[in-house]
Amino acid sequence: MAFNLKNRHFLKELDFTQRELKYLLDLARDLKRAKYAGNEVQRLVGKNVALIFEKTSTRTRCSFEVAAHDQGAHVTYIDPTSSQLGHKESIADTARVLSRFYDGIEFRGFAQEDVEELAKYSSVPVFNGLTDAWHPTQMLCDVMTMTENCDKPMAQIAYAYVGDAHNNMGHSLMVIGCLMGMDVRIAGPKGLEPDADLVKQCQAIAKQTGARLMVTNDPKAAVKGADFIHTDVWVSMGEPMERWGERIALLKPFRVDAALMAASGNPHIKLMHCLPAFHNSNTKVGKQIAAQYPEFANGIEVTDDVFESPASLAFEQAENRMHTIKAIMVATMGS
Repeated sequence: MAFNLKNRHFLKELDFTQRELKYLLDLARDLKRAKYAGNEVQRLVGKNVALIFEKTSTRTRCSFEVAAHDQGAHVTYIDPTSSQLGHKESIADTARVLSRFYDGIEFRGFAQEDVEELAKYSSVPVFNGLTDAWHPTQMLCDVMTMTENCDKPMAQIAYAYVGDAHNNMGHSLMVIGCLMGMDVRIAGPKGLEPDADLVKQCQAIAKQTGARLMVTNDPKAAVKGADFIHTDVWVSMGEPMERWGERIALLKPFRVDAALMAASGNPHIKLMHCLPAFHNSNTKVGKQIAAQYPEFANGIEVTDDVFESPASLAFEQAENRMHTIKAIMVATMGS
């Protein structure tokens, strides 16, 4: 199975068909095996990629940089203070300038409208590294990680997302699972459910792909019989610390602890987290939360005992960001 994805933008999951996404997953698998075997063929030699970051990053930046290097490409990292984007120069003008220099542009920022406008005026592929609305590169990585860690066919894999279901991870995990025909459970508290119109759209997609979709306020119902439990931080990057009290009150029942893992009834249940994770108080934010809410000293959205257990796949996910991002660049920019 092969598809011509040359010069395609990668902005959100809904822009791609199931077969196109499966092709990217197959390509990522092949590239990962080639890297491990030491016989990777470079298909991006002479290419240049601009990495625009409005939001800080570890995995996204490193994944793009290492993937590009492995394939023979060069990158330029542009942080919020390193360009005129949005300050003295419009997104449209920036896109037209960078298109003259680069063969691809990655954008990690806040507004989905910004990456969409960048793509509209760019003559080279634009890759969404994350926005407040979508996290498409993470979705390829998550599906790859699940298929690597489950013997079931993809369509039989069941996974639950528990936490803030109205954020980019909740929405993206709902969409990707429905596109791929999987068993998807999305659990969030009242007020943090996924967008109602998007739920309807996913229900329509599920009818076409054979996916099963559950949207619930009950985390235990969501995880019952699941193969994987996904979670994410309760306060997104850029939100004020004052939000923590409100979010903790809403999301406490959705904390992934040993009891919630056991509620799956699956002794082989696995934890997935896109990172960074507040699984202890060894970070600045973790210390602040622990000082105000001592019961969360051993983890906020996920407890430390679960995160550090053999059930955790968080670091396999982190690695797979690089392999799937490499696949996207090779498919859209490769020779």
